[in-house]
Amino acid sequence: MNYDLAAFAAEFPWFFPFCAALFGAIVGSFLNVVIYRLPLEKSIVTPGSHCACGKPIAWFDNIPVLSWFILRGKARCCGRPYSFRYAFVELLTAGLFLACALQFSPAKALLGMVFVACLVCATFIDLDHMIIPDPFTIWLAVFGVAAAFAFPALHGATAEFAIVAHLRSGGIAIMGLLVGSGVLLWIALLAEKALGKEAMGFGDVTLMGAIGAFCGWQGALFAIFGGAIVGTVWVALATLWQKVSGKKAPIAPRAETAEGEETERLGLGVHVPFGPMLATGAAIYFLAADTWFDAYLASLAGLF
Repeated sequence: MNYDLAAFAAEFPWFFPFCAALFGAIVGSFLNVVIYRLPLEKSIVTPGSHCACGKPIAWFDNIPVLSWFILRGKARCCGRPYSFRYAFVELLTAGLFLACALQFSPAKALLGMVFVACLVCATFIDLDHMIIPDPFTIWLAVFGVAAAFAFPALHGATAEFAIVAHLRSGGIAIMGLLVGSGVLLWIALLAEKALGKEAMGFGDVTLMGAIGAFCGWQGALFAIFGGAIVGTVWVALATLWQKVSGKKAPIAPRAETAEGEETERLGLGVHVPFGPMLATGAAIYFLAADTWFDAYLASLAGLF
C-alpha cells in the first residue's frame, strides 16, 4: 500500500522524531570534532577520528552515545579514559534536534537544527578556550539572514503575495542581527568604560548577531537578558559549590597565570565565558519562550 508522508507520520508518529534524534546524535559526534579542532585551526575533515595515542578509532567504537557506555569511557586501543562530555554533546544535540522536529514545520525544523547545532559548538568552544571564532559566528549570521529570505517560515512571516512574505522574513532577520549585535556591543563598551578593562569578547557580539538573525530582535533581547539570568544562577551555584566542597569551580576555563600556574577559582577579576549563557537563552527562546515573550513585549508596548 502506498502512503504519502502525512499518512505515514499519522500511522507511525514516533518514526520521524526518532530519526531526528538519531540524526542529532550523529551530528553531535561530528560537533565533538568541530569543538576540538576548529579553535586549533585543524581540518575538521581529515584525518578521521583517532585516539589520543594516535591510533584510528574503528567505526564500531565510534557509535554516538552507545560507544562511551559500551567501552565504559575507555579507549579500546590503549585503555585511556576519555570524557563523558563526548557522549553528553551527542545526547544534547539529539535532544535539541528532537525538540525541533516535534515543534516546527519541516523547513523550520531543519533550519532550527542548524541553529542549535551551532549554539552547541559555540558553547563548548567558549567554555574550553574563552573564544568564539569569528568566521563561525559571522557565517552563521549570514546563513540566518539568507535562510530567512528563502524560508519565511523561519520567522512565521505571511502575506498575500509570496514575495512580500520573503522580504518580511528577511527584514526580521536583518533587524534581529542589528539589534542583537548592537545592544550587546553597547553593553560591552559601557562595561569596559566602567571597569577599565575589556569586559566582553567580540565573539559574543557576532554570536548575538547570528542569534538575532534566527530569532528576531525579540529573541536577541531574550538571549541577552535571559542569558544574564542564567549566568547569574550558574555562577552563584558554582561559587556555592566551590565554598562547600573546597574544590575549584568547574565553570571557568583554565587560564595561565604569569607564573605559568593554572587557576579555575571563581572570584573578582576572573573571566567567565558569556557565550554559553547567550546560547542557552537563545535556545530557550527559539524552542519554548517565543510566543509568551513576544506577547509580553507587545503588552508592554501597548502601555505606551
